[in-house]
Amino acid sequence: MGEKMEKTCTLLVYFDKGMPALANEIKEALEGNDVQAKIDAMKKAIMLLLNGETIPQLFITIVRYVLPSPDHTIQKLLLLYLEIIDKTDPQGKVLPEMILICQNLRNNLQHPNEYIRGVALRFLCRLNEAEIFEPLIPSVLQNLEHRHPFVRRNAILAVMSIYKLPQGEQLLGDAPETIEKVLSTEQDPSAKRNAFLMLFTCAQEKAVGYLFDHIDRISDWGEQLQMVVLELITKVCRTNRGEKGKYIKIIISLLTAPSTAVVYECAGTLVSLSSAPTAIRAAANTYCQLLLSQSDNNVKLIVLERLNELKTSHREIMVEMIMDVLRALSSPNLDIRRKTIDISLELITTRNVDEVVLLLKKEVVKTQSAEHEKNGEYRQLLVQAIHFCAIKFPEVASTVVIVLMDFLGDSNVSSAMDVVVFVREIIETNPKLRVSIMTRLLDTFYQIRAARVCSCALWIIGEYCLSLSEVESGISTINQCLGELPFFTVTEEGESQDASKNSKPVSSVTVSSRRPVILADGTYATQSAASESVTSPTALVQGSLASQENLRSLLLSGDFFLGAVIASALTKLILRLEEVQPSKIEVNKATAQVLLVLVSMLQLGQSSFLPHPIDNDSYNRIVLCIRILCKTGDESRKIWLQSCRQSFVKMLADKQLCETEERKAKAQVSHAQPDDLIDFYHLKSRKGMSQLELEDEVQDDLKRATGEFTKDNDDANKLNRILQLTGFSDPVYAEAYVTVHHYDIVLDVTVINRTKETLQNLCLELATMGDLKLVERPQNYTLAPESSKQIRANIKVSSTETGVIFGNIVYETSNVLERNVVVLNDIHIDIMDYISPATCADVAFRTMWAEFEWENKVAVNTVIQDEKEFLNHIIRSTNMKCLSPPSALEGGCGFLAANLYAKSVFGEDALVNVSVEKQTDVGGGFCWAAPLGQLRGSKPAFLWNRKGKFKVG
Repeated sequence: MGEKMEKTCTLLVYFDKGMPALANEIKEALEGNDVQAKIDAMKKAIMLLLNGETIPQLFITIVRYVLPSPDHTIQKLLLLYLEIIDKTDPQGKVLPEMILICQNLRNNLQHPNEYIRGVALRFLCRLNEAEIFEPLIPSVLQNLEHRHPFVRRNAILAVMSIYKLPQGEQLLGDAPETIEKVLSTEQDPSAKRNAFLMLFTCAQEKAVGYLFDHIDRISDWGEQLQMVVLELITKVCRTNRGEKGKYIKIIISLLTAPSTAVVYECAGTLVSLSSAPTAIRAAANTYCQLLLSQSDNNVKLIVLERLNELKTSHREIMVEMIMDVLRALSSPNLDIRRKTIDISLELITTRNVDEVVLLLKKEVVKTQSAEHEKNGEYRQLLVQAIHFCAIKFPEVASTVVIVLMDFLGDSNVSSAMDVVVFVREIIETNPKLRVSIMTRLLDTFYQIRAARVCSCALWIIGEYCLSLSEVESGISTINQCLGELPFFTVTEEGESQDASKNSKPVSSVTVSSRRPVILADGTYATQSAASESVTSPTALVQGSLASQENLRSLLLSGDFFLGAVIASALTKLILRLEEVQPSKIEVNKATAQVLLVLVSMLQLGQSSFLPHPIDNDSYNRIVLCIRILCKTGDESRKIWLQSCRQSFVKMLADKQLCETEERKAKAQVSHAQPDDLIDFYHLKSRKGMSQLELEDEVQDDLKRATGEFTKDNDDANKLNRILQLTGFSDPVYAEAYVTVHHYDIVLDVTVINRTKETLQNLCLELATMGDLKLVERPQNYTLAPESSKQIRANIKVSSTETGVIFGNIVYETSNVLERNVVVLNDIHIDIMDYISPATCADVAFRTMWAEFEWENKVAVNTVIQDEKEFLNHIIRSTNMKCLSPPSALEGGCGFLAANLYAKSVFGEDALVNVSVEKQTDVGGGFCWAAPLGQLRGSKPAFLWNRKGKFKVG
């Protein structure tokens, strides 16, 4: 064969190419007598060789001046030098000058110092030339009986390397028997491990025999040897599944080993080899014990990932372990807690939901008493988990909703918002709890300090205060939180004009802003006050009376959106009071009081007391409420008292429908067919098998019946990923099969010599553009006439920026001295391979939209005439998921706004808001007014690449 073997690399050293050393300088230093200078020169020579330099003139100098040196460091560097130099000619024959180093190696193998012997034996493990080994074999075998374990363990590895050579059986035919004798007498754990590894690699049946001869003492073996035993068991069981039973017993016995590494590997091996419930339960229990015993957060995350995999394939067993998994919440790390909760939520059933909710309630209470910087985020996770449990199992809602309502006044706005959203959903889905929830909400309303939470709580009060006592309590609570009217006096206004020149009118956590915000439908709106402001009891302007007046302090900070919500809530309460209050006098008195409140808010908004006047939307909303209270019609009453709640009920129904469809989509994979064989467990022949072996055999039969052991090759999909790199008329034809993994790209390039000549030094030269990096340069090859060669290239990916791979095929022929070049077609790496549709809550979407600074606005020209068809086209083109519910996209108003979301494998987020409006019909066609795609992302490169996907026709 004329092909050149790929050169192996066993050494990697960082080298600064900015200061290259000259060969003459290295040569002079090696010829001198200064030991330190020789050491530095050898290091420079090694680094130059590792970076592709060839220094053939140094070899003789090193043989003359370095080989005889007694210094141990120089001898070690000498072996590294000999390890990386070319020891064969282009035909694969050993160079004659290599004979010069054989005597030196023999001397080192017989050196009185055990370190020199050990490094020489380790050097032999890196060689592939049988001619160099031949004169050294007696010395290598002699070192198997050396007194020092460092020498013996390296001698065993050297024997294994020699035996694995193509001519190894001729050089050391009795190597397995020799190592077997060594293994029976060896006491050093590392040497024993190396001996067993040699038998495992070269004579597997002898390793298996030794394993079963000493099966009673496996638990006393060292950690390293036990790890090799697990590797042997995995290999044997995968080749011969019929013998799994006796090996699984060994694995289970190792689950009690003192080494955590062995225990972890045992659990992984057990899961990969057996599907028996007993085995899976033992593995899951082991993972849970590791989760509690290990202090390293990285280890905990890895173990949680293994438990997550078990949850996917063996959910019924993991359900039993849910409380053990939840014990990981004792870790203070938020990532571990989040991962633990995510796993546990999918394991909740009617049997364990009470225990889980009780534990989550205790954790919520702990966050209130303990002081930790991320207690707010952890409390938010717990609230979301309890919310999930209460929606999935309504019977537990009564035990948690009252406890969670104590956190409506939480300083963490996100946590408080989750609580109030949870309360809003529970009060609709659990009618029996409405009275107790409303009573508790009215009692704790004054504690709420966040405007968004107040808005949601006011909506609940306006919708669900149904009885006379509840309506009157609702009106009274709102009036108390607003304080005495008016909100300011003329004297205060004059003083505030002078004071506003020197100081801010309101002391709050966040200053007011007129920055555009995104609404739920994806459109922009201008909000005059900070939506996340949280006032503290001491941050009240002059004119406020007490800390209970939370609504008053928020209004005085300029939040008139909240004022519009207050107006709507009071209007609904008055309209309902007209239905439940028989006394017209009381109704008129309450109406007058509410009208006074609304007029006072308008007066405050139009005054100069605040830096920003009331916005038009809030003004119009409050004016509408005044008109409704002054003149109420049956139609408007129906809209205010019924339609709002009907819309909310429809939103909940859409949410449940989406969740049901997702569960159905996941459950569509059929694990059994109607005509499958039925396995009668109790009628199966036991044949002296243990319970574990019987369970495992039954599970294997079930897997075989359901087709889990068979692998279907998607040849059609594979053909779609083949790219032609050269033309059919080129002397060298090349095509590439591109495999895209998460963080790397593998190019399998097929090169065909279409000429009648031998192509020498054929090399595939590749270069990249973008965030792509070529891991290693392919080797040179010699290609016979009309023959082919498979060349593999690995490319690392560091971001979702679209990259380009380009290059040439360079080769030489025997007739022409110059090199020939064939230019390859460019390979474009599509960003679509790295992103996938994802989901997130509306609140999270708006939060990310506000945080991300990178934004592109893309005007799209299209001939698509239907707005929904246009949206579906964009979803398919960009591989994103539409977050807007189907009900929000219904109707034919000619306008559509939708939010899209996707996530990359690198954790980057892409947010898109699509807004289109049909303007007019022009000549029987459609004219779209500003079809616009607004993109925001966590990285600019990610965003620009998404922008290209909007160029649709």
